[in-house]
Amino acid sequence: MSLVIDPPIPGPHQGARLVTRGSAPGQARLGVVLCHGRGATAEDILALAAELEDPGAFWVAPQAVGQTWYPSSFMAPLRDNEPYLSSALALVAALVGALERAGIPAERQLLLGFSQGGCLALESAGRSARRYGGVVGLAAGLIGPAGRSWNFTGTLAGTPVFLGCSDRDPHIPRDRVEESARELARIGGEVDLRIYPDLGHTVNRDELDRVQGLLDRIAGA
Repeated sequence: MSLVIDPPIPGPHQGARLVTRGSAPGQARLGVVLCHGRGATAEDILALAAELEDPGAFWVAPQAVGQTWYPSSFMAPLRDNEPYLSSALALVAALVGALERAGIPAERQLLLGFSQGGCLALESAGRSARRYGGVVGLAAGLIGPAGRSWNFTGTLAGTPVFLGCSDRDPHIPRDRVEESARELARIGGEVDLRIYPDLGHTVNRDELDRVQGLLDRIAGA
């Protein structure tokens, strides 16, 4: 099972290794793009699939160069994360396009990421707003410094969006998660925000159950 990124994306993530599993793209009922966290691997995030019941999905997880999508904090000035951030965003957009060409339209795709990868998934959805099957940010928020004004011009058109995070995550300020939920709702996302007491920087069973619900919803659409 393979996807072709054509034309190649610009920047450091050009030629990123893709790890896949599940149904062949031409036979899958939905596609899932998975973005790993800083210092992790595509295989790490793809392990989430083993925790879920697969409703006939094609799963694809790209590997970031140097195991990081961008070098600085997700709340650093945007220029501090270039050209890595723009390259990562281009890669996610290219994967969405490749899945479409393989017969899985965006409305049957789920964009999901954890931590740094979750920030990437949310930012990708905002900058390339359209009707997706779903968007999930686990321990994540939109990218940019405090006080950033997002100027997303598209619409998510009712896309289900799930945000899950601890109330005291050491890497993701609660205020940014809540701000991200408001912004994604502003551009038409059907946002479900869950803040978990004392969870830490990890994923819990309730979050996985909500992801499962999204997968089932997309597969049954």
